[in-house]
Amino acid sequence: MSRLPIRVRLTLVFALVMTLVLAALGTFLYVQLRLSLDDRVNERLASRHAALTAVVSSAGATNLSDVRFVGGDEGFAQVIAPDGRIVAAFGREARMRLLDEAQLRRAKAGRLVVERTVISPDGDPGQARLLATPARGGPGVGVVLVGESLEDRNDALDALFAELLVGLPIALLVSSGIGYLVAGAALRPIEAMRRRAAGISSDTVSRRLPLPTARDEVYRLGQTLNEMLDRLDAGLERERRFVADASHELRTPLALLEAELELALRQPRTADELESALRSAAEETDRLVRLAEDLLLVARADQGKLPVRSSPERIDALVEQVAAGFRSRADELDRPIEVEAPAAIEIDLDAERIRQALGNLVDNALRHGAGTVRIRTEARDGHVEVHVTDEGAGFEPGFLPRAFERFSRADDARGRGGTGLGLAIVDAIARAHDGSASAANRDGGGADVWVTLRVGAQNRGTTDL
Repeated sequence: MSRLPIRVRLTLVFALVMTLVLAALGTFLYVQLRLSLDDRVNERLASRHAALTAVVSSAGATNLSDVRFVGGDEGFAQVIAPDGRIVAAFGREARMRLLDEAQLRRAKAGRLVVERTVISPDGDPGQARLLATPARGGPGVGVVLVGESLEDRNDALDALFAELLVGLPIALLVSSGIGYLVAGAALRPIEAMRRRAAGISSDTVSRRLPLPTARDEVYRLGQTLNEMLDRLDAGLERERRFVADASHELRTPLALLEAELELALRQPRTADELESALRSAAEETDRLVRLAEDLLLVARADQGKLPVRSSPERIDALVEQVAAGFRSRADELDRPIEVEAPAAIEIDLDAERIRQALGNLVDNALRHGAGTVRIRTEARDGHVEVHVTDEGAGFEPGFLPRAFERFSRADDARGRGGTGLGLAIVDAIARAHDGSASAANRDGGGADVWVTLRVGAQNRGTTDL
């Protein structure tokens, strides 16, 4: 059953349900008609019995020869003496004995209704219903019996049964065919979506599935799949942009490295010139290594596999370590670094990753900002915020919404050697710690970039960009 097409399965289920419904309907109609016909037969028997009983009660057994019984073609009656003799008979079927000894005794004692086979004068057997009661007040009369043939009633039931036997299968076939067409019409939008989806590849991921006009379950399914395609399209576009940006970033140091090496191989070269060329090549190599590490970290974050090895760490001590690592560079730039971390708060985190994130923030502040660089921690609502601020011009207003995107750089920073991965790495590390990264311009001037970490957070060990 599970291997059949869904359209066939729906049709089979519909046919099964219709079979049960039609069978129940046919049974109901047959039973209702039988009850209705039986009620009519019983009413006619009761009417005839009452009329005959009234005549018998007044005339007695000796004065029934001139009594006329109105029973129609199907009705008959008998007046039976106490000893079982038939005193009077009306109708063709009444010439035979209709009650046996046991039934006669029951009729003398009270009301008796039975069905039995009677033989007509033509010799044809037929079913009849009999109503017999003891006579009241009629001298010489024991039982008054009326009967009616059930031939017309049985013919009507047989005709209905034959019609149901032919009509219900036809109705089932017609309804099943309609069900098959309706199932096909209901599944047609899904088939259209399937055909469109079969033609979508990485080169045509911008195409979308057709949606039906009715806003039903199929429409919502197609809408959800289109939203998934939107996400896939955005992911592929992000990957293409990542590859293009990475290629662009790698091209410059590789070209410089190649030029320095070619220059070093030229003859003649002095020792100082050779050393200078090799130092320059070493600097470009170091830049390539850092860029490759940053690209690897971003790629792992994209795949949700950024490793995080958490352990309890004091955030104030961690901030002091970051500041100490940049003080010599800050002194050369005459840029003081101040730390404000009064609370000794302990958090489960990956110290190496957090140092890398805070180091990127301090490096950005020294590279693109001005004045004093401050590292400040604030505890609020079960979270710890680590802010890195400077006193420079701050971010360009149009840059803030995309500050944490990969390879995103402000226009004035493009000539300063940055790769545009620093803040993206900060964001990835923060998310891996179940936290977040944010940026804003200070009211008094300068930039404020901070990382929010949850105290007592169970770090995920993975992240999404």
